Amino acid sequence: MADLVEKFNSEVLTPGAKQNKFNPSSMKQFCNQQDMNIGFGIKDPRFESRHLGYCVPQTIRLDEDKMKRFWTRISSQEEEPSPAQVEKLLLQAPGACSVSLPILWGHYANDSQMTTARNYRDYRNLGTLYAGMLPSMATCQEQVSAAIRITEVDWQQEKNTHAHHTEEYPGSEMVVRRGQKFTLSLRFSRALESEETLIFTVETGPQASEALQTKCIFEASESKNKGTWRAMQETREENSMTVTISSPPDAVIGHYKLSGRVSSRAKHNNKKLGHFVLLFNPWCSEDDVYLADEEERQEYVLNDNGIIFRGVEKHIRAQGWNYGQFEEDILNICLSILDRSPNHQEDPVTDVSQRNDPVYVTRVISAMVNSNDDKGVVQGQWRGKYIGGTSPLHWRGSVAILNKWYKGRFKPVKYGQCWVFAGVMCTVLRCLGIATRVVSNFNSAHDTDKSLSVDKYVDSFGRTLEDITEDSMWNFHVWNESWFARRDLGSSYNGWQVLDATPQEESEGVFQCGPASVTAIREGDVHLAHDGPFVFAEVNADYITWLWNEDDSRERVYSDTKKIGKCISTKAVGSNTRVDITSHYKYPEGSRKERQVYRKAVRKLFGVEASGRRDRIRRASGRGWASWRDDVLEPAKKPNITGKFKLLEPPVMGQDIKLAICLTNLTSRLQRVKVNLSAATILYTRRPVAEILHESHSIKLEPEEEKRIPVEISYSEYKDDLTDDKKILVAAMCLVSKGEKLLIEKDITLEDFIAIKMLSPAVVGEVLAVEVTIANPLSERVEDCTMIMEGSGLLREQLNIDVPALEPQERARVQFEITPYKSGNRQLQVDLISTHFPNIKGFLVIHVATTK
Repeated sequence: MADLVEKFNSEVLTPGAKQNKFNPSSMKQFCNQQDMNIGFGIKDPRFESRHLGYCVPQTIRLDEDKMKRFWTRISSQEEEPSPAQVEKLLLQAPGACSVSLPILWGHYANDSQMTTARNYRDYRNLGTLYAGMLPSMATCQEQVSAAIRITEVDWQQEKNTHAHHTEEYPGSEMVVRRGQKFTLSLRFSRALESEETLIFTVETGPQASEALQTKCIFEASESKNKGTWRAMQETREENSMTVTISSPPDAVIGHYKLSGRVSSRAKHNNKKLGHFVLLFNPWCSEDDVYLADEEERQEYVLNDNGIIFRGVEKHIRAQGWNYGQFEEDILNICLSILDRSPNHQEDPVTDVSQRNDPVYVTRVISAMVNSNDDKGVVQGQWRGKYIGGTSPLHWRGSVAILNKWYKGRFKPVKYGQCWVFAGVMCTVLRCLGIATRVVSNFNSAHDTDKSLSVDKYVDSFGRTLEDITEDSMWNFHVWNESWFARRDLGSSYNGWQVLDATPQEESEGVFQCGPASVTAIREGDVHLAHDGPFVFAEVNADYITWLWNEDDSRERVYSDTKKIGKCISTKAVGSNTRVDITSHYKYPEGSRKERQVYRKAVRKLFGVEASGRRDRIRRASGRGWASWRDDVLEPAKKPNITGKFKLLEPPVMGQDIKLAICLTNLTSRLQRVKVNLSAATILYTRRPVAEILHESHSIKLEPEEEKRIPVEISYSEYKDDLTDDKKILVAAMCLVSKGEKLLIEKDITLEDFIAIKMLSPAVVGEVLAVEVTIANPLSERVEDCTMIMEGSGLLREQLNIDVPALEPQERARVQFEITPYKSGNRQLQVDLISTHFPNIKGFLVIHVATTK
């Protein structure tokens, strides 16, 4: 201590100054160098311009009220007190100093001058004013304790993550859910005194702020207020304590830093206790994302694989998808998606503060999963050519896509289509704790002008005229539904919300869609946020086909109010079966309620009354011409014939396609019909890729006669232009005498074959034998086949197996072994890949038992 006093005298007092004066900045510098705090106390009543001051080590805790009383008694003495008097006065203010280390004190004056320092131990009289050091602990009658600090933290990660349903997240950083308590055990450098308590600080994001609810300082107390962060003492031993910390159910989600200290009136630095991640909580009834049913929570939050339904309305096929939200680094990548959004780049402080709201978070994610406006995750491609990237149908899950985006420094991954966008978005939202599912809508409208109709223009062979057709009806379209409350709309709109990351149309200047309440769509409340008109049209628009004549006139040849929005499907809870949820989106087609809802939607969109039937609204087309939309429920002239296409054999990839067009004369007179046939390979959006058939037939139909016209498309005609979608559109424009016209269309999806089965029970950590039966679909030898396997919890990385050459039409069995590393229902995906034909995809759900 003598050295410290000497250092104070030599460095703080003006060097060489006989007056023993110094500048306060020198005292501050001295305190910083000695790792001490500086503070100034009360005015000394004996001196009009002088005040008491002190400097103490930063690890020391002082009770400032008691210190002030102590200094007041010293300053009340008529004469400068002796060391014995100082000690006596100190003992009259018990607890003023809970330190065993010395404290320097002194006077300072308003004129920024301070004199001398006095060490009461040797009582050197260095000036008229005093400074000194308080007696050591040995001179105090009551026990004086050393400074206390937190020395050890036990996050009780296994216990906490199990309670929060987050044990599947890998990594050392603990993951918990908001609105629910978690437990910490702390050890201290000494026992806490009765008046001491713990003070915690949590903060997230840049420039964390209590005002923006990105920071909170709170004590361990008995408070049960669920509206804020709180801590409660559970157990307390001599040098340790167990506390539970609870976040509010509307806390901001993301990465958090937790620090803590023992309460003190003196300034102390917080000790960093560690980091954790806070997620949405579907298990918390106060959280906006609360989902009451446990089976649904298991399916829509915790299931890391699923089914996406693709195909056509009358031939729906299931495709496996590995969401993989619990795979290594995926949680960190999902949070990085939020940080890469334009909202965050422009105003990170405000953006983070809004991450407590699922409406905000899901809308941001719907924009960021596509790359149209930002460095989003997936770049879309609907041209059938995927040079420089991966065909959308070659993806088997989200993990590879998210890892590629992250490791590629946020460069968009090529390429995706609607099911890829939906699969990735499902991964991200489940990972963040929002119950989410994938939904497929068959015959899905893409209404570009919000007219509630899809207008398709064809030529005399039924071929789509791409240059003037702006709207479209996709064979299927895939989006997401997430479950949360809509505080912005009212409780009647709580529940499933439509979110669509596929970049189709801009919303508020950005390619994003939703959240749109499914209830609002069903009830025709299209004026409500967000993007109600677009989603309503996807499931409710009218489908109208126009014949575009050579003289640029047009003629209605097909109208249907019931064609759009068929078989809206999602995976069942707890099984791989398909559930039809069309009734969630609309009332039965043609019912009185459905008509009422349609009229309501028209009023909301256009501010006009619609008649009982689906009248069209006057509008100007983007092509520069305007017209009245009269009643187009029926063609201008109802034809006196009917017709349909009928497959004569199942359409198998690699084989000739055999079908017939069946025409029936509905009248009692002879009908002459010219049949213009065309066929094209198409994408699932029904966009034509290449024409593969173009022919005409002239026939006579006797009264009430039915006649078949055989149609055959050889493999050689379509093999070079078949896309990964394996789809062909066949059309027939039937020109009847007296100007009547009938358009007939059929979408064909080519079938393939693959079968997967287990050869032994599946148990964690034990080798599992799997057999895959594949078939060469072609009538030619194939030598370049490869099987690719993937499965969360089954394979830690992709498995590739080269397949021996396959003879024409040959079936072969391939066996391999895997070792599951997670229990529960797991999905093994197997793709057969060749340059000679599109991918053949299959999957098998495997129940993996825990280790015996």
